[in-house]
Amino acid sequence: MIKILVDSASDIEANEARDLGVTLAPIQVRFGEEEFLDGVTITRRQFFEKLIESDELPKTSQINEFTFCEHFEKLTEDGSEVLAVTLSSKLSGTYSSAVKAAAKFGGKVRVVDSMNATIGERILLQYAVRLVKSGLGLNEAAEKLEKSKGKIQLLAVLDTLHYLKKGGRISSVAALAGKMLSIKPVVSVTDGEVKLVGKALGSKNGNNLLTRLVDKCGGIDFDMPYALGYSGLSDEYLKKYLKDSESLWKDKTDCVPSHMIGSTIGTHVGPGAIAVAFFAK
Repeated sequence: MIKILVDSASDIEANEARDLGVTLAPIQVRFGEEEFLDGVTITRRQFFEKLIESDELPKTSQINEFTFCEHFEKLTEDGSEVLAVTLSSKLSGTYSSAVKAAAKFGGKVRVVDSMNATIGERILLQYAVRLVKSGLGLNEAAEKLEKSKGKIQLLAVLDTLHYLKKGGRISSVAALAGKMLSIKPVVSVTDGEVKLVGKALGSKNGNNLLTRLVDKCGGIDFDMPYALGYSGLSDEYLKKYLKDSESLWKDKTDCVPSHMIGSTIGTHVGPGAIAVAFFAK
């Protein structure tokens, strides 16, 4: 039997993980002296309430080797093998910790670096579940994930530059100018890292740019998992994006799944961001 583990940067809810038969390993989030386990002792809504109220950015901590060893020990004790999917190794040391822990289990654990985060990691996890249910062996499933993960596109429009400024990603002057001009930065996860790929004046232009970038990537493979994401306490911007991008979805799918972005990426993008993740054709 093959069991699957994923970290909470995938923004899989605890109840979803249970329904999928997946073990969820939470990342630690710290607001000052307060420590929480992402999705376990703090919900996404509670996280954004604290983020909006906080003067300082929270900090997230990678899952350490010892914690992964505990998970792998429990999952393999009945003779099962484990397929683990993690946050991009370029964004966190979580992957490295998982690999070190896996080395102690004699080939019974395979770790796949998603080279992604949030809903980009989520859809790779969903593909992993599909592969395991199809009856593939551990190594076959891991190799398919390795070959397919490069097709994942994660694109997002941010509502504000404020949190990037607080995190030291841009200057105060640039953040002020962006606020005054209503600049909406568009970012992607490229080669495992978050990169700025465009800027737009206003949310509608940002949404249109996002749609053009989806087309530029080759379009969405609707036979594979796909998802939309939003950050903050309201999905208002997400609903607006769905309306603006109707051409992407009309007559191609009856359902566009959407999910709230969690603490790992939410710390840096802040509330009001919208994102789309898919396997490119």
